Amino acid sequence: MTKDATVTAEDRRLLTDAVAVANIPTLLMVLVQMTGDLGWLEPKYHPSRGQGLDDNDSGGLPEDVQQEIRDAALTAILDCRGGKPVAIPDPDSDLLVRMLGISMGEPVPQEYGDMTRAQLGQRPVERKPIRVPEGFRAIVIGAGASGMCMAVHLKAASIPFEILERNSSVGGVWLENRYPGAGVDTPNHLYSFSFVMWDWPMYFALRDELKSYMEHVADHFELTPHIRFQTEVVSTEWQEDSQLWRVTTRDADGQEHVEHANVVVSASGIFNPAVFPEIPGIDSFAGESFHTSRWPEGLDLTDKRVAIIGNGASAMQICPEIQNQVGELKIYQRSLHWAAPFPHFRKPVPEPMRFLIREVPLYQAWYRVRLGWTFNDRVHPALQKDPDWPDAEHSLNAINEGHRKFFTRHIREELGDRQDLFEKVVPSYPPFGKRMLMDNGWYRMLRNPKVELVTERITEITPDALVTDDGERREADVLIIATGFDVLRFINTYEARGRGGRSLRDVWDDDDARAFLGAAVPDFPNYFILYGPNTQPGHGGSLLFVIEMQINYIMDLMARMVDQDIGAVSVRKDVHDAYNAKVEAAHENMVWTHPGMQTYYRNRLGRVTVNFPFRNVDLFGMTREADLDAFEMEPRRGAGAD
Repeated sequence: MTKDATVTAEDRRLLTDAVAVANIPTLLMVLVQMTGDLGWLEPKYHPSRGQGLDDNDSGGLPEDVQQEIRDAALTAILDCRGGKPVAIPDPDSDLLVRMLGISMGEPVPQEYGDMTRAQLGQRPVERKPIRVPEGFRAIVIGAGASGMCMAVHLKAASIPFEILERNSSVGGVWLENRYPGAGVDTPNHLYSFSFVMWDWPMYFALRDELKSYMEHVADHFELTPHIRFQTEVVSTEWQEDSQLWRVTTRDADGQEHVEHANVVVSASGIFNPAVFPEIPGIDSFAGESFHTSRWPEGLDLTDKRVAIIGNGASAMQICPEIQNQVGELKIYQRSLHWAAPFPHFRKPVPEPMRFLIREVPLYQAWYRVRLGWTFNDRVHPALQKDPDWPDAEHSLNAINEGHRKFFTRHIREELGDRQDLFEKVVPSYPPFGKRMLMDNGWYRMLRNPKVELVTERITEITPDALVTDDGERREADVLIIATGFDVLRFINTYEARGRGGRSLRDVWDDDDARAFLGAAVPDFPNYFILYGPNTQPGHGGSLLFVIEMQINYIMDLMARMVDQDIGAVSVRKDVHDAYNAKVEAAHENMVWTHPGMQTYYRNRLGRVTVNFPFRNVDLFGMTREADLDAFEMEPRRGAGAD
């Protein structure tokens, strides 16, 4: 809150308008903290539980009670803006859990107290300077979200570092993916760093806004001088004698260079490189043909006959966006997906609400926390297999069956007069078995006369058409490949060699990646992975918060290394193996090992290598501080180079 001693008439008008449209459960928590009056937590003011992913703006409360809360909140906000301090600036864990449970209208376990505090946001990155030895430095590979977050923490701790980025700007996937409709399927007030506020114009941001946010992070923390752009990492090799990583890079002119670092953090992400289907004749197509990640600048699809292979997340964003521009659109469906209603799709944040979020950080913080509960662990119980459930083919348990009925009803309603498509689009496997998509008008789009959903397998592609196994030949002017990325082969853009020169690709047997906390691999000292194996919050949550949790662990480990004059740490194999055994055991009881579908979450052996099987609160507990007993350690031998 700003510390202005006076409140102008314009401030009062704008805040009055903002509070009039504010989310009641969020406003109620702001009121409690600002006034310190716990009477606002009495049953009379308890919001009801929201439905689905909705924000539950009214809280289900009577109009007169809503107005009472708005009036009191406006007074409290104006008082604080005029200089009155917040009565409870930092609620303890018990009170936070009580407040969150009341605002959500459902019980919140006590164990969520500390994580809720961490998620409140607007907390600056505070790191005690780590007094590293002379010449000590870290190299971060990639200037996407993970790499920049790592850099912010390294800089706060005064650790010398450099980011190596193959592109000419920051942003990672939000730089590379610029196809129509590209955006997040996590609310952007949640898909943001806890330490960087942003004036989001929409509830679910599109690519350009996300790229701007990433650029803002780089500018705000002055990261650009630490980034070497157009620099591709070719290989990293551990040098046992010097306890350094030998990093080979290639610049824009194709020249290779060698440098050394004590620590390497891989933040190269998993959504690369692009995957292309193996279809005879795919290279013979004479028209414009490209993968979604390489969408041509200035492409004009007006009145074109467009074919798109794939119907996953990228296609679901692209197709509704281009349906009325093209002459015709043929969607070649590879497999079926569940999609949830998306009430805030393309919905702008009202200007008064944006003003409230900008001017009252406490409102923004509680809005974020409530989103965190809705989109994080709330659905986790629904993904557990009930061994006594009678219809295990279609659902896992009673809650999961309720989701199935809800999503199925939504699909039927959206299809309207095209019920002939119902069997073609409703999956037989349980909800959440594959990545859960957000329905941005996909089913309504299928009613468009310009659109055809093709479920037959493509057998051949000719210079001007796609042929399916029923013998049908459909002509096309433009071919869009929406078949995703080589997600299973983590660390696949460069060679990483640990002790004894062994390749990480060999350690992982190509696509069978494993790591302790998704971040550390035995015999790869001082080498850490962000968004590594089994770290994707498949049941829900913000990937950026997962990254922050991993970084907290890595930073604590580095501080302990320096404090104890340790030159190299690598996770013990028994610790690594025991952790991954727990991961596999947890997955065996979850939807992602269900036999009824194929998913990029699983490798060729059927093992889930992408998703995190535990709750977000469990990862928070695992990463709060590093345990040196989990690592093999070598005393520092001094910095030298080979």
